[in-house]
Amino acid sequence: MGKINRTVSVVVVGGGQAGLSASYYLCKSGIDHVVLERSKRFHSWKNDRWDSFCLVTPNWQCRLPNWPYNGNDPDGYMNKNELIDYLEGFAKSFNAPLLEGIKVTEVSRSSAGKFQVETSDYSWTASQVILATGSYDVQKKPSFSDNLSPRISQIGSKHYKSPADIPEGMCLVVGTGQSGVQMMEDLWLAGRQVSLSVGSAPRSPRLYRGKDSTDWLYEIGEYSKSIDQQPDPKTTEAKTNHYLSGRDGGHEIDLRKFAQSGLALYGTVSKIEGEKIYFSPDLEANLDLADKSYLRICELIDDYIEKNSIDAPAKPTFKKLWRPEKEVALIDAKEKNITSVIWCTGFTPDYSWLKIDCLDERGRPIHKRGVSNQEGLFFLGLNWLHTWGSGRFLSVADDAEYVVSQIAQKIEHVVV
Repeated sequence: MGKINRTVSVVVVGGGQAGLSASYYLCKSGIDHVVLERSKRFHSWKNDRWDSFCLVTPNWQCRLPNWPYNGNDPDGYMNKNELIDYLEGFAKSFNAPLLEGIKVTEVSRSSAGKFQVETSDYSWTASQVILATGSYDVQKKPSFSDNLSPRISQIGSKHYKSPADIPEGMCLVVGTGQSGVQMMEDLWLAGRQVSLSVGSAPRSPRLYRGKDSTDWLYEIGEYSKSIDQQPDPKTTEAKTNHYLSGRDGGHEIDLRKFAQSGLALYGTVSKIEGEKIYFSPDLEANLDLADKSYLRICELIDDYIEKNSIDAPAKPTFKKLWRPEKEVALIDAKEKNITSVIWCTGFTPDYSWLKIDCLDERGRPIHKRGVSNQEGLFFLGLNWLHTWGSGRFLSVADDAEYVVSQIAQKIEHVVV
């Protein structure tokens, strides 16, 4: 016997903050729909983050639909448990038609022009589909990681929870996006042996001239600029997030300062042969790139303060606290007592189940503010879907409201 087929106007794939934001506006518009979540709602926040995780953007930027942050620390940074409470509060604030534990196995177009959504449970026929599955499905890891000595534990960033889970000995953290530098710091603060392979990720000031840098950038209008207003939209889409921390009240992370305190820094891992780990000679260049990004943000803020005659603390003097005397090309993992490697080398979305021609040559969705090049198909929750805040709590609600407004125009029985 085949699967039972159900019909609904809209299927939303993904029950995280993006999918449920869409559901909120679909409910508000009276549009019948279903939200399909392969795990439990907010699974990634609950299970794929480390124990000391906290937001790197201030709490006031949490603006899910009709559910702004209302705690007593708007300028603070919620820890993992506080964030989960915030998300669960949002989910319980309205009656979303959410089905959990339902894995979507295929989305295709039927001969009648409708969408056919196959799942581990039912088949669904819909006139519109919103894909809100995000960008963090599959961990990117270099193929040569398979060559690493089996003596050394390899841990993906989704699986790191706390220093207590890491084998005794030196841990090499590979990658300096937000996860990489924060996991390195987590181990460092726990007094563990840790070293870091530095990539090309940018960094940002935290408190600058009297305010959080993200407060300044929001006030300046940087976060309201669309992807189309960027000099090179494709490059912007692919950029790694700036690294900084919200831990212990928030602070910036200067890797030169860590190196000055004894942290071993290396360039990008280029090759592995058993116990031998090779690095590209790009450590200093990568540190300089991070500083360049840092200084660009400072300059934006300085110019804004000057232009608007704002009374703010004086501009601080920037100093490079440390630079490598020479680039390390090769280390012997056994000699360095490396017993584990944490791969913080990014993620990529998995659209293997999407049987519709709507991806570009890079495997990224073709869309305009979430509206796909295929009639009736929409995307939400992607980095730079429309603005910097699209993949964050700041603007995911704005994008969801826009996408649902486009759907509402196409569905005749909307209750106004």
